[in-house]
Amino acid sequence: MDTTVLELVKRSAAIPSMPQVALRFLEIIQDPDFDFREVVEVLSSDPGTTSEILRLANSSLFGVTRKVTALPHAMTLLGIKRIRSLVLGRYIVESLSTKGCASIEPAYYWRRSLTTAVLAARLADAIVPDRREEAFISGLLADVGIVILDDALPARYRGIAMQFTPGGTPELALAENELLGTNHGLVSAMVLDHWKLPKTVCAAVRWHPWERREQGRNPLADLVGAADRVSKWVCETPADLDAVVADCREIAHVLNLAPETLARCLMEIEEHISDLSSLLKIEVIYSQVYEVIATRVSAGLTHLETVDV
Repeated sequence: MDTTVLELVKRSAAIPSMPQVALRFLEIIQDPDFDFREVVEVLSSDPGTTSEILRLANSSLFGVTRKVTALPHAMTLLGIKRIRSLVLGRYIVESLSTKGCASIEPAYYWRRSLTTAVLAARLADAIVPDRREEAFISGLLADVGIVILDDALPARYRGIAMQFTPGGTPELALAENELLGTNHGLVSAMVLDHWKLPKTVCAAVRWHPWERREQGRNPLADLVGAADRVSKWVCETPADLDAVVADCREIAHVLNLAPETLARCLMEIEEHISDLSSLLKIEVIYSQVYEVIATRVSAGLTHLETVDV
């Protein structure tokens, strides 16, 4: 691995600073015996964060029957891992939204990232349910390195960044390694380590590019990489749906997941993406294409499984 590019990124202004509220929150919860009241106090100091936590607690994702109005109640309902995902997601979305990366379409980037996050969480439910929140935040931030590289090395990286688009290559990491001696997974992990995210999340993001995976080396990375790969197909209009179905079938095999389970996950994520985009104030593009692709891929997977049996 060539570390020259990583050093250039570190010295640039491309990596945004995490706000003090978020850093203090992460610092507190790293202690397994943290004081719940201290967490409430820190988060209460930011009215915007408090508001978003209450919105999440009252969203359709949880189906509460009585309105949640108090932060401690909302935090108890959601759990500290889910709160961590929301807090990090909120601040990171704000930080990245200030960057003017001409080569990347923000609505497409966030649609891909949210789809990856939600699908990774759903796959984790089926494979490693205790890693659900790690899968979600890893999926949300897996491709942040693309934005950072585009900001730090605009002229050099532009040709690759412009491939992060509908119809672009699904194997960016190979092109990155050839051009830069590193890839966006490594850059993403470096950024998340700078932001003091958990080591498990940093490792999953580091190894997530599907085309560079070492199967079994990091199961969470395989899961996030699979979600990232599938998210590309369901966020555009592939020319060859049969090839997409074959790709999804290979992914199910690598994850040791029944194809119909992957199919079911695809059909269940759109509502969650809509809810989360609203909560995180992310603009995403919706169209019937998303539902059509998910339905066709799901039908293809289920049909193939039936034929095999």
